[in-house]
Amino acid sequence: MTTTRKTTNPGPDGSSSPAPHPYVGMWVTADGHIRQELRADGRYDEARGTRASAYTGRYTVTGSHIDYVDDTGFTATGDVRDGVLFHEHLVLHRETDEGVSEVTRQG
Repeated sequence: MTTTRKTTNPGPDGSSSPAPHPYVGMWVTADGHIRQELRADGRYDEARGTRASAYTGRYTVTGSHIDYVDDTGFTATGDVRDGVLFHEHLVLHRETDEGVSEVTRQG
């Protein structure tokens, strides 16, 4: 599984741990209806509207391509281009501490 980079960051105790893959985090549609969290452990959790954990499963990253396998065995794909996640028919933008990325607010 390629969900972590080979670089390391010093932990609070001075030890090194793998840095999370740059795609790890929350991705959101412009209207906020779909929220997909890519976790550092290679799992994802997707909420739709008020339905939390509507889809859950695992994912792998190869370059900018993401392969998803949900817990029922359904498969899907995605690609990140210019900081935007194109997941099947969805367009998702990274959510930051300040909210959804600037690209989303403009679109």
